[in-house]
Amino acid sequence: MMKTLAALVSFLFLNTLAMADSEFRHVVLLSFKEDATAEDITKIEKAFAALPDQIEAIQDFEWGTNVSPEGKAKGFTHCFLVTFKDKAGLEVYLPHQAHKDFVTILKPSLEDVLVIDYVAK
Repeated sequence: MMKTLAALVSFLFLNTLAMADSEFRHVVLLSFKEDATAEDITKIEKAFAALPDQIEAIQDFEWGTNVSPEGKAKGFTHCFLVTFKDKAGLEVYLPHQAHKDFVTILKPSLEDVLVIDYVAK
């Protein structure tokens, strides 16, 4: 019993350490309203892509549009992947004024958003 408990405690401790050292990913999927123009969407793409220069906590950033032949995107056309050193980076990013300004640009054209955060393994 003590060996099992010790093994569990050790596993949880090591898993917590691994999470602390693992990069934190913030995935954002966007779909746009039918009346969003190509210019509106380009403005949003550029505003999102500008965030790494404005928010120091962002370690890496990439984005693209859906090219899947499977037809399972459910209306989402854009995927943005923001990488932080750890969860603390996300906690800096979300309330940051540059992020808030971006959301202001995004909202009028936004139909739907799906956000998933995870610790990289």
